[in-house]
Amino acid sequence: MENQNQDVAPENSPKPKRTRRQNKRPRKAQGKTSEAKMDEATSNKGVWSIDDFQVPEVEGKLRFHDLNLPDRVLKSIAEMGFEYCSEIQAETLPTTLQGYDIIGQAQTGTGKTAAFLIAMITDFLDYPLEEERVNNLARGLIIAPTRELALQIADEAVKLTANCHLNVVALVGGLSYEKQKQALQTENVDILVATPGRLLDFARSRKVLLNKVECLVLDEADRMLSMGFIPDVKSIIRMTPHKETRQTMLFSATFPKDIQALAKQWTYFPKEVSVVPKEATNQNIEQVIYTVEADQKWPVLKQLIEENGSQRTIIFANRRDETRDLYERLKMEKINCAILSGEVAQDKRVKTLKNFKEGSIQVLVATDVAGRGIHVDNVELVVNYALPEDPEDYVHRIGRTGRGGESGKSVSFASEDDAFMIPEIEKTVGESIRCEYMVDMSK
Repeated sequence: MENQNQDVAPENSPKPKRTRRQNKRPRKAQGKTSEAKMDEATSNKGVWSIDDFQVPEVEGKLRFHDLNLPDRVLKSIAEMGFEYCSEIQAETLPTTLQGYDIIGQAQTGTGKTAAFLIAMITDFLDYPLEEERVNNLARGLIIAPTRELALQIADEAVKLTANCHLNVVALVGGLSYEKQKQALQTENVDILVATPGRLLDFARSRKVLLNKVECLVLDEADRMLSMGFIPDVKSIIRMTPHKETRQTMLFSATFPKDIQALAKQWTYFPKEVSVVPKEATNQNIEQVIYTVEADQKWPVLKQLIEENGSQRTIIFANRRDETRDLYERLKMEKINCAILSGEVAQDKRVKTLKNFKEGSIQVLVATDVAGRGIHVDNVELVVNYALPEDPEDYVHRIGRTGRGGESGKSVSFASEDDAFMIPEIEKTVGESIRCEYMVDMSK
C-alpha cells in the first residue's frame, strides 16, 4: 500500500491531531477518581474490576489491559472471550485511541471490526457529550457495502456496548423502513451502522443527521468501489464534518488506485497500517482444483459433501438460478442446507446466517454478492461450484474458511467452460494450485 497522505508533514515532525482532540481533557488515568466512578462496570457480584479479567503477559502479544481502556469496555471484551489483540488491533488501536486517522489494509477475519469499534466506543466514553441532543443526530458512523456485513458489525457493536449506555442503530435495505425510522426517533444514535443506499435515503430526508459525526469508519472500501457505491458514499461524506474535525478510519482488503485516491481525499494526516499475508491467500487454507466434465459436477459435489460428514460448508455459484438449482438438489438428498442469494428476503437471510453460525445449518449455498456478508468462524470447507469470473472473487470466496488462524480447505470445480480462468487465479494468489481429475466414484 503506497503512502497516499494528502497533507504531508515535514519529515521527522509529528503528525498533528485534530483540534477537537486538543480541546478535550486528557484521557483518564488508570487510577480511580471521583469523576471515574460513573464509569465503573458492574457485574452480578457488584462492581467489576480488572482483577476479574486476569490475562498473563506474553512476549510479542499486546493485551487489551495494556491500552488503558475503560473498565466497561474491558468487561465487554472479557465477556466476548478476547484476551490478546489480533495483529490489526495491535497495530491500529494505539494510534486510533489517540485520535489519529488510519488507513488500514486488512482482510476479513483479522479482527478489524473490533479494532475500529473499540476505538470509537472508548472515545465516546472518555469524552461524553455535555449537553442533550436530538435523537437522530449520529455521533459515530460506520458504512459497509452489504446488508449482511452491516448487520454483523452492528451485532458486534451491541456486544461491545453491553456495559455502556451507548445505542447502536442499523440502517440497511431489505428490512422494515418504518422500524428503522422509529429507532432513529426514539433513542440517541451513538453508533450508526449503515449501507450507502439506505443511509442516503434517510439522510436526504433529514430523518438522520450526520453534521455532528465525530468518528467515521469506511469498511471494505474496495468492495464499495466494485459494487458502484462510491458516488453515494461521496454524497454521505459531504454531509459529515470536515476531515480535520472528525476521526476517519478506512479499511480495505486491496488498494487499487481509485481507493488510494479516495483514502487521500477523505483522511487527515492518516497513519497507514498493512496487515496482510505475503501470499494473496491464507496459507492455512488447503487449495485444490477438481477438473471435471460439466455433467460430473453434481455427483462429485454430492460425494464430497457426504465424505465431509457434518463439516460446515459454503458452496459458491456464479448465478442465482444455479444457486437455486443446487439448493433444491441438496434438499432432495436430505442434506441440511440453506440458500443465500439476492432473491432471498433480507429477514430470512439474517436468520439463515444466524442458524449457520450456530451450527443448525450444515451447508450454505451462496452467490458472491450475498457471500460478502458471511463472516463466520469454523467454516471447514469452501466449494467453488464454478470458478468466479473475477480472480479477486476467488480470493474472497476461499477466505470464508481458515479464519482466525484455523485451518480450512477449498475445492474448486473447473470444466471446459471455465478452466481458462485457472492461470489468472494462480497469478492473483501468487502460487500454483494443485489440480486433480475427478469423476464420480460412487457408481
